[in-house]
Amino acid sequence: MENRTIYTQGSASVLETNKVLRNTYTLLAMTLAFSAVTAGISMAMGFSHMMGLVFSLIGFGLMFVVNKKADSAAGIYWVFAFTGVMGLAIGPLLNHYLALPSGPTIVAQALGTTALAFFGLSGYALTTKKDFSFMGSFLMIGLIVVIVAGIANIFLQIPAMSLAISSAVVLIMSGLILFDTSRIVNGGETNYIRATVGLYLNIYNLFTSLLHLIGAFSSDD
Repeated sequence: MENRTIYTQGSASVLETNKVLRNTYTLLAMTLAFSAVTAGISMAMGFSHMMGLVFSLIGFGLMFVVNKKADSAAGIYWVFAFTGVMGLAIGPLLNHYLALPSGPTIVAQALGTTALAFFGLSGYALTTKKDFSFMGSFLMIGLIVVIVAGIANIFLQIPAMSLAISSAVVLIMSGLILFDTSRIVNGGETNYIRATVGLYLNIYNLFTSLLHLIGAFSSDD
C-alpha cells in the first residue's frame, strides 16, 4: 500500500510538471508572436529611441504587476500587456539595425542564433533533466555586475566595454535558460505565468545582446 501511494504521488508530480511545461511553452509562443506584432507596429509608427526607452520602463513596471497577479486568472492578460509593451520597446532598435547596409542580415542572424541557443539549451535541460539550481547565485551576481557596468557605461561610453557587457549578457541569459528550464522540470517553478516571463526575458535579452554584437562586428567588415 505504501509503495502504491509513493507511485501515485510520483505520477501526479510528473503529470503536474508536464502540465506546467506545456502551459509555459504554449504561452511563451503566444507572447513571442504578440511581441513580434507590436514590434512591427512600433517599427511602422517610427517610434524614436526615447519612446523605446519609455516603453521599456513601462514594461519594467508591468513585470512587477505580472508577478503579483501570476496566481490569478488576470495574470494572463497582464503577461500579454507586458510582452506587448516590450515588443513596442524593441521596435526602434530593430529599425536602427535594419537601416544599416547589411541590416536585414544582422537581424536575421541574431534571430536565428537566439532560436538555436534557446532550443538547444532548453532542449538539453528537458532531455537530461539535470538540476542547474547550483548556477543561481553565480548568475544573479553576474546579472548585478552587468547592470552596474551598463549604467556606468552610459556615462563612460566605452565601445569595448559595451561589447564586453553584451557578451556577458549572452552568457548569463544562456545560463538562465538552463536554470529556468531546469526549475520547471524539477518542480522548482510550478507557476507557468512566472515561468513564461522568465524565459521570455531570457530570450529578449539574448536577442538584443546578439543584435548588438553581430551589428558591431558586421560594421567592422
